[in-house]
Amino acid sequence: MTEVLSAGEKAPDFKLPSSTGGDVSLKSCRGKSVVLYFYPKDDTTGCTKEAIAFTDLKKEFDKHNAIILGVSKDDIKSHDKFITKHALKIGLLSDIDGSICQAYGVWVEKNMYGRKYMGIERSTFLIDPKGRVKEVWRKVKVGAHADQVLSSVKAS
Repeated sequence: MTEVLSAGEKAPDFKLPSSTGGDVSLKSCRGKSVVLYFYPKDDTTGCTKEAIAFTDLKKEFDKHNAIILGVSKDDIKSHDKFITKHALKIGLLSDIDGSICQAYGVWVEKNMYGRKYMGIERSTFLIDPKGRVKEVWRKVKVGAHADQVLSSVKAS
């Protein structure tokens, strides 16, 4: 059963293969704010818009000592194609077995046109420099989401 993670809790640690090479862990990001966003699939309409929005604001996040990491169940090869195709400047992590999606409570039952299936609920977690969840956005609508997250990072 998937747990629901809330603001104020210790963020579950992770160590996942990264599009930037090697593995990235939450522990390796200590001292920085971490924008950890979960998305369903590389190179789909909403996921592409979200990744481009975070890429467009990356310099602003950098100014506020925040790192942006996108997580999906796609493999690194898929991430690399996605990054190249859209000139993304953010790190993408591969959670092939879904264990981190489970730990963050984003692996949920979905319903599309009456068909039920399991998938990633588009969600974002702002994690403070000490590894605690500062803010959570669930069932994210892409629109101005990256701007909302940046506003929260600036207010931290």
